[in-house]
Amino acid sequence: MKRLLDRFKSALSDAPEADDEGFYATQFMERPEATRAPSAWAARALVVGAHVLPVATGVEMLMKAWSEDTFMVSLVQPEDHAALQTHLEFVTVPPGRELIVQDEKGDYALIVLEGVVAVDRVQPTGARARLAEAREGDILGEMSLLDAGARFASCVTLSRCSVAVITRAALDEFAIEEPRLAFALMASIARRQSLRMRQLSARLGALLTAG
Repeated sequence: MKRLLDRFKSALSDAPEADDEGFYATQFMERPEATRAPSAWAARALVVGAHVLPVATGVEMLMKAWSEDTFMVSLVQPEDHAALQTHLEFVTVPPGRELIVQDEKGDYALIVLEGVVAVDRVQPTGARARLAEAREGDILGEMSLLDAGARFASCVTLSRCSVAVITRAALDEFAIEEPRLAFALMASIARRQSLRMRQLSARLGALLTAG
């Protein structure tokens, strides 16, 4: 949480005062975001066979997925959609594809717009322990997005999924160019992390009590 707030404060201090669907490989080369520092997502998108969603469709799906997030809804107005289109990527991925690989270094997070994604922890024996199943509105990989650490779990699509992609470079740009919207996005990420930690603490407490 502290890293999240520090990143946002740093971005604010530097802020100035003042498509058709197709294969990801083709669209990525044509998108202006390609001028950013390379992200691990570019290679992962090719591996999983991601197809680009029309950005207007992606933003509409994002706002629907977060329609119950009162903070996002209050800050993100229709006139802000163009900014979201600039800083986020929207793709669809077939079932059975590994969006996030455990133990890899990560610099992107995914917001599930539709479909179901399995979150598994791969054991030393190779067995997979199911930690959760992410659905519409859930965020995957946000911890590595913020601290550049290794991925804790593997995320595999269980159905055809649509996701919004935010890379670290795009997040930094977002915080500088659109601080109000970046704050809404990062506050939503922080709240979801907090909820996840509370749930984990409750489970650990129950296990310790039972033991």
